[in-house]
Amino acid sequence: MRYLPDLLGGLVVTLELTVLSFLGALVLGTLLGVARVSPVRSLRAFGAAYVGALRNVPLLVLLVLFVFGLPDVGVTYSLFTSAVICLALYAAAFVCETVRSGIRTVPLGQAEAARSIGLTFGQALRHVILPQAFRAMVQPLANVFIGVVLGTSLVAAVGVADLTNRGSALTLRYDEPLIVFAWATAFYVVITLGSGVLAGRLERAVRINR
Repeated sequence: MRYLPDLLGGLVVTLELTVLSFLGALVLGTLLGVARVSPVRSLRAFGAAYVGALRNVPLLVLLVLFVFGLPDVGVTYSLFTSAVICLALYAAAFVCETVRSGIRTVPLGQAEAARSIGLTFGQALRHVILPQAFRAMVQPLANVFIGVVLGTSLVAAVGVADLTNRGSALTLRYDEPLIVFAWATAFYVVITLGSGVLAGRLERAVRINR
């Protein structure tokens, strides 16, 4: 197939965007989730403000502001790096809420027991609460991952050569949009369905290990 080399190149870019963005979102979102349950009021307020702001801004608007707005104030990154940072910042708001919900699934007695043996708030989170909470977050985090996969298609609008961008370029070249985007759709479906299946297996494995 004459389309496949270009589409596969775009698929690689999409996968790179997805993995890097999700890892960044996972780290930042976990920190924000911890901040939202922190005993420090200012941290809780910051976490709530971040989530409220990012979840109510369309991702495409955020991408355009980030990619084309930052150079106006002297901050420049490559298009790929800008897309990764923007996607990670956006997805972190959803990871944050997932982490906060996961922490709430841990019985309060676990935290009280940790504090009773002298663990600090940070130590209790790291050694007692978060390891249990993450077991309840497998499927919700998989949903965030799938959201990132689908969100990467928007980076085509700012010039990143992802799967959607390559599909658009091939459509202009060969004037066969149905075939080109049928292939692109198939790739997206394989990634998202595969992610769901893996998440389901991981969730069952973790549940068995409890």
